[in-house]
Amino acid sequence: MSFPFCQKTFDQFMKMTFYGQFVAGEDHNDIKPLIQKNHSYGVGSVLDYSVEEDISQEEAERKEMEYENSIKEGFGERKYQAHKQFSDRRGGVTGARTYFYADEAKCDQHMETFIKCIKASGGSSMDGFSAIKMTALGRPQFLLQFSEVLVKWRRFFTFLASQQGKDGLEALEQRLELTQLQEFMTKLGANGDFYGWFTGRKEDSTGCIDMLDWNSLIDDRTKISDLLVVPNVELGKLEPLLGKFTVEEEQQMKRMLQRVDVLAKHALESGVRLMVDAEQTYFQPAISRLTLEMQRTYNGEKPVIFNTYQCYLKEAYDNVTMDVELSRREGWHFAAKLVRGAYMYQERERAKEIGYEDPINPDYESTNRMYHRCLDYVLDEIALNRKANVMVASHNEDTVKHTLTRMNELGLIPTENKVYFGQLLGMCDQISFPLGQAGFPVYKYVPYGPVNEVMPYLSRRAQENRGFMKGAQKERELLWKELKRRLASGELLYKPVY
Repeated sequence: MSFPFCQKTFDQFMKMTFYGQFVAGEDHNDIKPLIQKNHSYGVGSVLDYSVEEDISQEEAERKEMEYENSIKEGFGERKYQAHKQFSDRRGGVTGARTYFYADEAKCDQHMETFIKCIKASGGSSMDGFSAIKMTALGRPQFLLQFSEVLVKWRRFFTFLASQQGKDGLEALEQRLELTQLQEFMTKLGANGDFYGWFTGRKEDSTGCIDMLDWNSLIDDRTKISDLLVVPNVELGKLEPLLGKFTVEEEQQMKRMLQRVDVLAKHALESGVRLMVDAEQTYFQPAISRLTLEMQRTYNGEKPVIFNTYQCYLKEAYDNVTMDVELSRREGWHFAAKLVRGAYMYQERERAKEIGYEDPINPDYESTNRMYHRCLDYVLDEIALNRKANVMVASHNEDTVKHTLTRMNELGLIPTENKVYFGQLLGMCDQISFPLGQAGFPVYKYVPYGPVNEVMPYLSRRAQENRGFMKGAQKERELLWKELKRRLASGELLYKPVY
């Protein structure tokens, strides 16, 4: 009989301490005061319902490996297969929540949860964001298989470019000369009319194609199992990568795509921007491709769907530049959130153990350089074409200062709402609130949910913030400095700008 009292006491203690620091409240009504308070200081919200299923490692492994046996032996690269020792995807991850596939009904529940979050965001502010994860909406094995197809297709283009002496160039600088391409493919025994297909699609054909043109070959095939094809240079055509899917597997894939579309429509109707979180590299090519398809559909008039780019990846710059160029050609609003990344330790260990190239930049400084390189490219695009948008999601003060300096150099005005800043709730307030007061669009990533159901999130925050008191000391020093300034100037009481 004492349990309810103990649970209530525990909940109250958490709300007064760690929960109160990093979580906004239990439900969409509970979080409104904090959202409104932050908004009065010029700080918006990215809502994230942070409830997670608190399951054992054994259960996580069982769920992740359950469908691996359905893949035919001998198919697929090891990177894009489930491996038992890494099947608990929470290992080594402190900055992101994790979903495990149970069944289609559970995916529908996740979708409904995301819809409630979107509506809560639309009901609490006029310019909010809502965050979603693709792995919550379908069977992760589909993302693995689709990612492998996309990577193999891109790798095939790179191989063909190397045959024409174009290796070593940036991704968008590599171009295939169509006559040489046709000759090479014919020599390999291919029957396809590559030259005719590409020149027939483009009225102003220059006789050369780049990676984006190459990707258009599979644009018409992005429907369910038709996605899962790879080039067979001997047959000169696309062939299934993993054989035929069962009827149930095809239905699962359809439902995943439908759920994503439902969320995008709700975001558009609610005046909310939808932020698709990045995940592990073996899922990410598929996640980015599905997000890109949503951007093509919903970002025509304004930025609704934001993709996330992890700048600790060696390929981050290529990914950003190709997507910006595609948005340019097709006329939709490019929208990105730039982060450093949340899966570094797990990614490094998995690559080493399974035996593929480490996808992560070698050190923190090279990641910083990559982040600024990607950021500068997008900022330059915004200056040239006001259809691009970026959220600088960073706690790094040097990155924020760099962004402000570049905005000033390029004449990018904060009120244009093309460049946003983002930090986690409970962290780096010394960055967020001065930016908001200065008129810059800045957002807090706002987790919410019942105390006992957000404990996995809070435990990761605890691990991530072992150096939290060091940051708190800096904030105290800044507050004391500001207090002394106000005492000296007679501005002790401060009224925020509404």
